[in-house]
Amino acid sequence: MGEKAATTEYEIPPGKQEYRSTRMFDAPRELVFRAFTDPDLVQRWWGPRRLTTIIEQMEARPGGRWRYLNRDSAGHEFGFHGVYHDVVAPERIVQTFEFEGTPGHVLLQTMTFESVSGRTRLRQHAVFESVEDRDAMVQAGMEEGASESMDRLAELLAMQDL
Repeated sequence: MGEKAATTEYEIPPGKQEYRSTRMFDAPRELVFRAFTDPDLVQRWWGPRRLTTIIEQMEARPGGRWRYLNRDSAGHEFGFHGVYHDVVAPERIVQTFEFEGTPGHVLLQTMTFESVSGRTRLRQHAVFESVEDRDAMVQAGMEEGASESMDRLAELLAMQDL
């Protein structure tokens, strides 16, 4: 019998300006970390399948900047950007995240990569400026979009040619 497919679990407590997510990947921690810091890999899993991801800037180091674009089939672009505050390979990334469609609503995101018997537990913690900002992102489909990205990442990590 096959194992149940991995899913991303979310903790979204009411009235708080944060959320947490956890996902287990069948890949070593160094590879999962690399998938978050190598622009060639990020563009292959980040964002919904129906969109193309373009990595415009990625300086995965403390003080470095990042900017990604999602492009739909009609050529419309949706930008996201932030600043890396901490990058400790292969353990942790701390960065800001801002959707350019709603400027001024910045969140701080911490990702930790934990080795568990050759697999990797990814924990993400996002802190928003307000409960309203967090709730707006949840209402906009954050869970669905993030889960799709994590599914795509799992598929990428399963490939033999990384």
